[in-house]
Amino acid sequence: MGAMVVILGLGFTGARLARRLLQRGVPVSAPVRGIRRFPELAMAGLQLSELNLDYPETMLLPRNAVVAILIPPLPEPENAALRETIRRIAPACVVYVSSTGVYGDQVDVDENTPAEPNDERGRLRLEEERWIASGPWTSLILRSAAIYGPGRGVHVAVRSGNLPRSAGSGIVSRIHVDDLAAIIEAGIFSDVQGAWPVADDAPCSSDEIARWCRKLLQLQPVRGLGMPVGRRISGRKVDGSKIREMLKVELQYPSWKTGIQASLAEEIKKELAKRFEMR
Repeated sequence: MGAMVVILGLGFTGARLARRLLQRGVPVSAPVRGIRRFPELAMAGLQLSELNLDYPETMLLPRNAVVAILIPPLPEPENAALRETIRRIAPACVVYVSSTGVYGDQVDVDENTPAEPNDERGRLRLEEERWIASGPWTSLILRSAAIYGPGRGVHVAVRSGNLPRSAGSGIVSRIHVDDLAAIIEAGIFSDVQGAWPVADDAPCSSDEIARWCRKLLQLQPVRGLGMPVGRRISGRKVDGSKIREMLKVELQYPSWKTGIQASLAEEIKKELAKRFEMR
């Protein structure tokens, strides 16, 4: 693919996606607030520009690029400005990272489950999906389960002592940030279209993860962890296998157990590197 990729939303997942694309020699551009916040990506070849939604017409962005959108719906008038920015790029393709929140109260979700949001956040997500799907470009919508990875997730809350006594007994589906980035990357290079749920193969409750993390980290168990009987929290079990099959992507972390261990290892490596630099 010779076209440039524009990433809108260079955050937790967007930064990982940028690294993957740059490593395979794909030209990548990203408008951001505060260019100096991304020195490592700039050194790796990422073309950074200032994001200015107050005056979107002043932004110099490549036309006919593939656009990966990882920004949740913004309040107006910023959202209208972001849409105008996308229209000005005139993308050949848009890959939009949405959320399984569009499924509302439905507890068993797969590729055939219709979107039925039950709150404002979900409704805004679905509205954005529909706007993207109606555009003069091809589109792929990835409805992501809860994203975790280095520095983010239940394991971080457990280690910091900030996990609520009742972390949650409802089943939740998740996806490691590296696996999500790999799926987005594959979507950019594919002809697959439509809207698809994305998740790993091991849905479970936050309570279970918290207990496992405490044992792994050799922390004292918290008395009362878990909801009292009769107050179980409903959750959502997501089957994300179909889109992976279509994109020919195998999960690096099909279970949160391997994903959390890898996240902890990366966090330790980063901390050691920081200490070394301070010497």
